[in-house]
Amino acid sequence: MSMGWRDRAFPWRRLRKLGILGMNERNADFVLPYNPRALYQLVDDKRKTKTLAIEHGIPVPPLYAVVEIEHQIEELSRLLAPHGEFVVKPAHGSGGEGILVVESRADGRYRRSSGLIMTEEDLGHHISNILSGMYSLGGIPDCALIEYRVNFDPVLAELSYLGVPDIRIVVFRGVPVMAMIRAPTRLSDGKANLHQGAVGVGVDMSTGQTYNGVWRECRIEEHPDTGGELAGVQIPRWDDILAMAARCHDMVGMGYIGVDIVLDRDRGPLMLELNARPGLSIQLATRSGLLPCLWQIQALGDIPGEVAARVALAKALGG
Repeated sequence: MSMGWRDRAFPWRRLRKLGILGMNERNADFVLPYNPRALYQLVDDKRKTKTLAIEHGIPVPPLYAVVEIEHQIEELSRLLAPHGEFVVKPAHGSGGEGILVVESRADGRYRRSSGLIMTEEDLGHHISNILSGMYSLGGIPDCALIEYRVNFDPVLAELSYLGVPDIRIVVFRGVPVMAMIRAPTRLSDGKANLHQGAVGVGVDMSTGQTYNGVWRECRIEEHPDTGGELAGVQIPRWDDILAMAARCHDMVGMGYIGVDIVLDRDRGPLMLELNARPGLSIQLATRSGLLPCLWQIQALGDIPGEVAARVALAKALGG
């Protein structure tokens, strides 16, 4: 029997050869050993993450207001008066659920990024759902964060439809090991989540240039809505973005995390949120397995303490 036959009969053998990391192995070998349970609150609560980032000098989207109790919903008009555009999100949400992007407002009505118009009552109802825990991890009661709406860098305009593309970087032991752009589509309703229909675009770690696209688990060369070429886009300030990802490890003390960064037109790179259990679809976007990268970092006795040294290591391994 040929090895090719064995690979076809037992797909896991081929995946292993390609270095593909599966969910069980991710949890057992990387999440559990490297992410102390006591630290999860720092990444699962977006409000705490934002506060911690500000303390460590890591740029984040400015926070406008926090709604914690139903009574505060009556004050929405006053709270939002200074802001023509903003984002509402649950502090304990996951997978992009419950995020509402308002791009303009007039006469007590709010225009979402999708073009839909909401009344103040509609907005209040959405925030009430957030408070009830409808979008939170485990359904626990939550609070709603109202923050700055990111205006993404025009260099990424052809990679996104309606929403804001973000850069997901997996960081292991303080070293960035793999990166992709998550680009919103019409199907994802402007959200940058692959499981909701966003496009994943692989990013070369050594150069910061895009090179591959995947949508609904199929390889693509153009964005399905904008028609923009997915490969060959140079991400500005790539070294700064890698440094920010590395600093997020120092900030929370977790060994295996996903860092989501957006590139704002005016403010530059901003840390959006962290994830203690980053998804595995990044391997589809990059067409490479995570295991070889992780094993190389795991084999290193000491990891450099300096952020610049870890960025250089990330680029060397990524190349």
